[in-house]
Formats: sequence, C-alpha cells, structure tokens
Amino acid sequence: MVFQKPPDGGWGWVIVVVSFFTQFLCYGSPLAVGVLYLEWLDTFGEGKGKTAWVGSLANGIGLLASPVCSICVSSFGARPVTIFSGFMVAGGLMMSSFAPNIYFLYISYGIVVGLGCGLLYTATVTITCQYFDKRRGLALGLISTGSSVGLFIYAALQRELIELYGLDGCLLIVGALSLNILACGSLMRPLESYGSPPSEKSCVDKVPDQYFAYHEKEKTVEENISILEKGYVDERCVNTPDNKQDCILNKNVLSSINVNEKDTYKKKVVEQTNFCKQLAKRKWQLYLNYWEETVVLFKNKVFSALFVAILLFDIGGFPPSLLMEDIARSANVNEDDYHMPLISIIGIMTAVGKLILGILADFKWVNTLYLYVTTLIMMGLALFAIPFAKSYLTLAMLSAILGFLTGNWSIFPYVTTKTVGIEKLTHAYGILMFFAGLGNSLGPPIVGWFYDWTQEYDTAFYFSGLCVSLGGFLLLLAALPCWNACAKQSSKLPPNTYSYKVA
Repeated sequence: MVFQKPPDGGWGWVIVVVSFFTQFLCYGSPLAVGVLYLEWLDTFGEGKGKTAWVGSLANGIGLLASPVCSICVSSFGARPVTIFSGFMVAGGLMMSSFAPNIYFLYISYGIVVGLGCGLLYTATVTITCQYFDKRRGLALGLISTGSSVGLFIYAALQRELIELYGLDGCLLIVGALSLNILACGSLMRPLESYGSPPSEKSCVDKVPDQYFAYHEKEKTVEENISILEKGYVDERCVNTPDNKQDCILNKNVLSSINVNEKDTYKKKVVEQTNFCKQLAKRKWQLYLNYWEETVVLFKNKVFSALFVAILLFDIGGFPPSLLMEDIARSANVNEDDYHMPLISIIGIMTAVGKLILGILADFKWVNTLYLYVTTLIMMGLALFAIPFAKSYLTLAMLSAILGFLTGNWSIFPYVTTKTVGIEKLTHAYGILMFFAGLGNSLGPPIVGWFYDWTQEYDTAFYFSGLCVSLGGFLLLLAALPCWNACAKQSSKLPPNTYSYKVA
C-alpha cells in the first residue's frame, strides 16, 4: 500500500474531529470512574483498596498493553481497530451493569474497557500522524483534549444518570453512548493512493528468485511425480484395466525425466534452508540489539531517573482523580455545597494545563526538563495539603491545582526527546509508557489499602506526596549540569550514550 503525502488539512480535519470524539466517548467514563467508585463501594461492600482496582485497571491496562495495541493498528489499520474497539468499550460498559460482584468488574470494566481504550488511543494518534506533518503538534493537541473534556462532562453526567436510573441504568446508557465510536471509526478513511494496482505478473517478476521456496519447474518435477504415480496412473489402471499399455507408457515418460533437474531441486532446497537460517539469525540479532539498546538507555542517568519519576508520579498523582469524591465524603463535606463535581474540575483543568504547558515548552528559553520537574514538586506539595482540606472550597482549589499539573503529560514527549534523542524516542517512550501504566494500575489500590489499614486518607496522601516529590528531586539531581562536567573530566561517554544538556 502506497501512502500519499500528509495533506495537513482537508479530510485530516475530519480525522481530528472524529478522533476528538472517539477519545471523548471512550475515556469519559474510565477517567470519571470516581463517581462510579462510590456506588460500587456501597453496592458490593468491599474494601477501598479492592474496589479501586476496577478504575486503576481501566486506566492502566491500555498503557501496559501499548505494544500489542501498536501491532494491531499496524496490522489491521486504524478504521477496523476503531470499530472493533468501539464494540469492546460499549460491550464492557453494558456488561458491567450486570456485574454480580467486584471480580466481574475487574474483567468487564477493568480489562475489556481498558484494553478497548488503549486500542482506540493508539488508532486515533496513528491516523492523525498520517494526515498531518507540519501541523501534527496542533492536531495531536486538539485530539488529546477529548479525554479531558470527557472527564469534565462524564463526571456530572454519570452522577445525574445514577440519581435518575441507578447504577445499572447509568452504565447501560453510557455504554449505548459509546456505540457512537462506530460512526467515528467509519469516517477514519485510510490515507492511501487509489491508483490502479500493479498486475500480478509484474509483482511476481519483481521478486528475486532466492525468495521463492521453489520454482514452478521444480514444483512440476516433484508434484507431478507424486500426483501422476499415485493418483492419475493408478486410478486409470484400476478403473480402465483395458488400457494397460497407456499406463506403461505414462510410467516410462515419468522415468525419463532428467535426473539433473531433481539434483537442482535438492540444491535449491539446501539454499532455501540456509536462507531461512540466515533470516532467523537476523531476527535473533534484532532481538539482541533491542535489549542492548535498552541497556544503553538505562545507562543514561537522566533516563533512569525519568523512568523512576514517571513510575512514582503515576503511583502518587493518579489516585486523586479516582478518589477525590470519596475524599470529600470522608471529610464530611456537605453535598449541598457541591457546585460542580471535583472530578469535573480536575478534568477541565487538565485540559488547560496541557495547552498552557505545551505552549511554554515551545519557547526556546524554557528548559522542558526543569519545567517538568517543577510540576512534579508542586504536585507533591499539593498532595501533602489534601489531608488539611476539610471544605468543598479547599478541595476544589486543590483539585484545580492537581488537574493543571497533571497536564504535564503534554510535555513528557519533549522531555523524553531531549533526554535520549529523536532516533531513540519510540523505543524509550514505549518503555516509559509501560511503567506509567504500571503506576496507574498500582496507585489507587495502594491508597485504598492505606485507608483500609488506618481508616483515614491522611497517611495515604502523605505517601502519595512523598512518591511524587521523590521522583521530582531524583530527576532534578540527575539533570544537574555538574554531572556533565564531571563526566567530561573523568572519561568520555560510551558510544550511543546520551546526556541531557541544560538549555
């Protein structure tokens, strides 16, 4: 398939719109799962740590399975994957309305919905990158706000649906809304050239001989011997015994085939066996090179600190978006004071943070690594302040701050690129996203377990603040310019090793 040059417009803006609504529809409920979390606590009566696994799996499984999602989109295309994943998300939400226990929700909501969201995220990003080149940053920024807007709207929507139709009715309606992903997927026209395909003969002629398992002539030699001897000749001799003379004639013809052709075929088989062995060695060498490059990446102290920072950030920074509503209930906040769900505040401020931090990262005088470190340290301080918030106003202010700082996801690719270089971005970013998904999956259950042990959230968010702050300080320590000076004085860096240079 021959792809056209990215048009940077035209039908690409349709792709941006449908990708925005795809992320809006698929991530709205999982990101606003904190509203459902309260209902599941009351319905099933399980501990907070065990119940928090549902939302953490829904948000983390997509990142953990990001390599599988990429392979699916590369193999089948964005449109089929989007349509299939739309059925997954809608089906998982609808099945969750019939959940008899919390373990059923681990599968229906946590794994099915989470994996569907991961596939949809990969599909929308991939097809947007195919349609845009010069305006790719703008296009990706627009579609990424779909999840934040979805969090803002779905938090209030799910709460209203629960009051009107109950938890089961809410999940059924939200699942039905997710079926609109199928309409969005149908508009994701693949970017390809629609010229006349080359003829079969020309395609075959372009393939070198060494890539054929055997030639047609040699195929005739071997297969005709087996077919004619075991099939045609025997059948004719049995069914028409009067034609014995013809049978003898056919056998004589087969025996007269040149023996050199059989020898040639055997030589070709040996050649193809060697070719397969070489191909297997190349694949194995690529596998070894992948792990060698991974080891080289972790030799970079900034990348190692970045890996620890993103893991600790998601362990400590993700739980508020899931548990903030329960925090307000545990603090005995009066429901009459609620002007807007706290999760909605986090969602809208996350979108604002993505845009503002992304704009700041484009300025040449701004060091993106130090900007990212600043967001981590500030988030750690905000998490430390949660136990002291006892009113709706203070919790709303902290939710706005946490939401804005969570928008540092928009500058994380910048930081990764500056750390390892553009040529290793894909490899490094895949590793970091895996550990980000691991942190998303572990963070809320850990905070819930702290509550189950202590019957309060204070210790849990002291722990969360410590995790995020520790990751920020480790990253800052690894990025100090004095390390580069010491490294230059001691010895030269090994080849393919990258060090972060302060702008």
